[in-house]
Amino acid sequence: MQDFNFSRRELLSGAGMVPLIGTATAAEAYQPTRVAALKGSAKSVVIPTHEWQGNKDERLDFPNNWEINVQEPVGYNAPALTPQQISQALSRSIGTRPLREIAAGRKTAVVTFDDITRGTPAWAVAPWVVSELKAAGIAEDRILFLCAVGSHRMNFREDIKKKLGADIATRYAHQVHNCYINLKNLGTTSFKTPVAINQTFMEADLKVCISGLKVHDNAGYGGGAKSILPGVASLATITYNHDLFFNRNPTTGPLKVFKNELHLDMLEAARLAKVDFTIQVIYNKKLQPSHVFGGDIGEAHHAAVRVAAKHWGTPDFKDADIVVANAYPLDTQASHGQAWIQRSVKEGGTGVLIVQHPLLLDYIHGWINQGQGRDGTGYFTMLDRRNAPRPSAAKRPNSGLVVYSQYMDKTLKNAYPVGTLFATKWEEAIKILQERHKGDARVAVYPCGGNQHEQIELDG
Repeated sequence: MQDFNFSRRELLSGAGMVPLIGTATAAEAYQPTRVAALKGSAKSVVIPTHEWQGNKDERLDFPNNWEINVQEPVGYNAPALTPQQISQALSRSIGTRPLREIAAGRKTAVVTFDDITRGTPAWAVAPWVVSELKAAGIAEDRILFLCAVGSHRMNFREDIKKKLGADIATRYAHQVHNCYINLKNLGTTSFKTPVAINQTFMEADLKVCISGLKVHDNAGYGGGAKSILPGVASLATITYNHDLFFNRNPTTGPLKVFKNELHLDMLEAARLAKVDFTIQVIYNKKLQPSHVFGGDIGEAHHAAVRVAAKHWGTPDFKDADIVVANAYPLDTQASHGQAWIQRSVKEGGTGVLIVQHPLLLDYIHGWINQGQGRDGTGYFTMLDRRNAPRPSAAKRPNSGLVVYSQYMDKTLKNAYPVGTLFATKWEEAIKILQERHKGDARVAVYPCGGNQHEQIELDG
């Protein structure tokens, strides 16, 4: 947290150059350098925004008399690994032989990586992967990168460049998984999930998966076997797995991994797909790799989860008057950040959800979109259901919600409960907060709420 109080001369000379206040990608030629409504000095917090869209820093100014508490996860400022450190870590294979040894004698390779909705810096480990494959004798034109979108939206060329880096995305062929076509049936898991996986992936002599680590509401933690299910699975496979376990299974939930039946079903699907090698990446606030693990699709992932659970663990702040939750680096699934508001705000307090990303909530999602129409309902019925009082509402704090985003439109506003207030500039958000909270206020700020989670022990 910093205090800013620059003179006009300092600003003109450049001494006062600071991240812009909530207008980092606005169209105006001249951007404001402070919230006009705040007189004199202000308490300020700089947060990361716009993952994969410039990774911008934005400054949030607050009244000087407010108590500001920035709740950072343990690994928020973790140093980025060098290429040499990445190579050393990945060469210590967990649960299987080193990648170069596995690749020896193989002719073709497919390398999956997660899509633009995830913060995984695949660009940091992809060069090591191709160097190992080429050293093992696999030709450049026999290496294919496959974007494991599951049933998410198509990722386009610019998305691929951001994820893999321009050099890899230009020199090596890449495709995007389609959950409707080009699928091969592999049988069923012990949970009766019918497994159909991308045909191109299954045809490869060598199968490698790159994924990142983040908390998951149902699977416990992302990464690992999720590269296969849902990553390169059919919609029918994804639907059966998700419908069977989501929200109705006592073994599932955030940070539940080792005994989680949803995760175990996904792992069985990955075993059926015969994944040869996986790379798991943990990253910092700037989406730079801080820890990497390579090896078996199950064992390497479990080793990574044990580190990630501490890395993203965050101390709770209870009974705050105002909770500011930044959805970064998961703006397309902003509910992850929003959960911090319910966890930390006091009765009658205010939650501010920051969704500073042009993609906003990603409503192009094959499995979720089945909910509209699958039971005979349409848009208006779904809208009525969304705005109806929820039975669990009585258990939650009676708090106001403000969504700050310069990209919000009517379609996305309809995703929030009736009564939600919207601010397109931080200036507007501050005015709303000052009207609701006269005098002093205790504020908790979660700067990367999309990946942060409580400090909870794992289940194994």
